[in-house]
Amino acid sequence: MKIRRVSLKNYRNYADETVELAPGINVFLGQNAQGKTNILEAVYYAALGRSHRTSADAELIRWEEGEARLSVDFLRRDAENRLEFKFLRDRRRQMTRNGAAIRMKDLIGALNVVLFSPEDLFLIKGAPAGRRRFLDMEISQANPAYFYDLAIYTRLLNQRNSLLKRIRDGMASESELPLWDAQLVPKAVSVVKKRIEAVKKLDVFAEKTQEELSGGRERLSLLYEIHGEDGENAETMTNDLFSWYNKKLAESAELDILRGITRFGPHRDDLGFFINGVDLRAYGSQGQQRTGVLALKLAELAFFREETGEYPTLLLDDVMSELDSGRREQLLAFIRGEDMQALITATDEAYFPPRDFGTIFRVEHGTVKSA
Repeated sequence: MKIRRVSLKNYRNYADETVELAPGINVFLGQNAQGKTNILEAVYYAALGRSHRTSADAELIRWEEGEARLSVDFLRRDAENRLEFKFLRDRRRQMTRNGAAIRMKDLIGALNVVLFSPEDLFLIKGAPAGRRRFLDMEISQANPAYFYDLAIYTRLLNQRNSLLKRIRDGMASESELPLWDAQLVPKAVSVVKKRIEAVKKLDVFAEKTQEELSGGRERLSLLYEIHGEDGENAETMTNDLFSWYNKKLAESAELDILRGITRFGPHRDDLGFFINGVDLRAYGSQGQQRTGVLALKLAELAFFREETGEYPTLLLDDVMSELDSGRREQLLAFIRGEDMQALITATDEAYFPPRDFGTIFRVEHGTVKSA
């Protein structure tokens, strides 16, 4: 998978710009607030239908303009593709693929990307919601059917929570609850099984990568943790998930009604990181946590290649300044050794090898020029 060009019109601080990308490494150099991250954000948006920086599409429109346009041309399995987006301040966005209108379920999986930003360095020690989001975005791109199941589960969960509040407030009967549980549980099981399968594959890649990054001193293990199971390995539960969720929802119904929330389900699960058997989230040093995140990101690339047959496009947004020289060199060596496309933003050219590293662009005041 290779992106050929990115075209921006009234997008963020770009009035009208088209960037022709190399199939290998593309480095965008410039000072802060010049528009480097906006290019990566545009590619990320094209892949996932959302920005990693804002939930409001109106913020993508340049200053006082009424609309913005974004298009990404890319090659996938030797086939030319184009994704186009039109953003309007007073109407919903418009999305097309190769000229035909599409919806979110048609977009996810068309273009695969892996983003590594400074915020990801806090993935391990951050809240479980961030780790669930990581899994959901990864699996959705590799398996669009998962995105559909997750969307249905989320809708059913919201409806069940709404019912819980109405029961609590005397506006509905508790007898309605089993009807919603009968719809919620199958989707919960589907989501969790796909997550467990993905984590098992990620674990293999992450373990190998962590050993290489640590010189063989550290073994990284990833475990999917089902909320409410007291640390039991989720893999042992896959055959009993349906009955387990039915039992948990029935047992917690009274407290769920009191609180107005559903306390069991994939929306409460977590991804565990362990170095040599020690929980990296609670006891890992900052250096170990950063190495763990780096190993996870490289494992994510290998996961996509195995699932789709191609590497995704790697987006590195200003992470060079956050990594020490050793981790920086290991990351760049991995990129150079694989047949993958990377878009990298940085403020300092000194982070990169002096010669023949890739295509260099200079970004200044919303313009992009080849170096």
